[in-house]
Amino acid sequence: MVTPIEGTRSLIKGERLGAVVTVVEGPLIGMKGVIDRSDGVVAGEIPQAHTADILSDAASLMDREQNRTLEYGDEKVYIETVAPQPHLLIFGAVHIAQELCRLADGLGFRVTINDSRAVFTTQERFPEAAAIIVGWPDLVADQLVIDARTYVVLLSHDARFEDPVLPMVLKSPAKYIGAMGSRRTHRVRVERLIDAGYSEDQVARIHGPVGLDIGAEQPGEVAVAILAEMIQVRYGSGTGESLAGRPGRIHLQRTQDDGDI
Repeated sequence: MVTPIEGTRSLIKGERLGAVVTVVEGPLIGMKGVIDRSDGVVAGEIPQAHTADILSDAASLMDREQNRTLEYGDEKVYIETVAPQPHLLIFGAVHIAQELCRLADGLGFRVTINDSRAVFTTQERFPEAAAIIVGWPDLVADQLVIDARTYVVLLSHDARFEDPVLPMVLKSPAKYIGAMGSRRTHRVRVERLIDAGYSEDQVARIHGPVGLDIGAEQPGEVAVAILAEMIQVRYGSGTGESLAGRPGRIHLQRTQDDGDI
């Protein structure tokens, strides 16, 4: 039998989304199992009487990269998400992209920069980037990996970028899609995509104008606003409003008695 330690190492090495489940209170205290988001229990074991509920709750927590202590009958179970490194794909090597790359790298994102202009798309301008790809998006599409761990930010609303990029990412499982531009620009963008045959649900995936409203003016401030929205999507929580004056605890440690996870 694969041990929980081996199972956890396997998740990390394989960059797989999973969770470690530990019984922290009850008759089975100390029982530990490892869940792969796609394959179920892959190491150790979890309480058999509550397997279906634990797997369901763990899947919800894994998708939002959250940890919770939940109650199942006489057992209290701590579910800790093990998530691979998120990937930020930035289209447009502009000043905001430099700040966004630097800040995202500091938060643990692996950053890829793409732009057709070789003079701007350099390691000197983006020292924190894991990959720098020069070329029009449709011509380098085979080099752009977009999966469920990918956050896409389109900082150039030039049609030569948008036209190939948006169809590419809207058909992908990307976690987040953000596009720069004014509200008017975004309305035109939406109309163009709807006319092209995309559904309203597909187009609604685009966060445009990109970022949370924090009154940002400078490139670094805009980058903070974009990252704040990405983080909100990453964990599936938060209002984007000031914490000052908010009633109750800031970070909830919820159990099943609190309602849906």
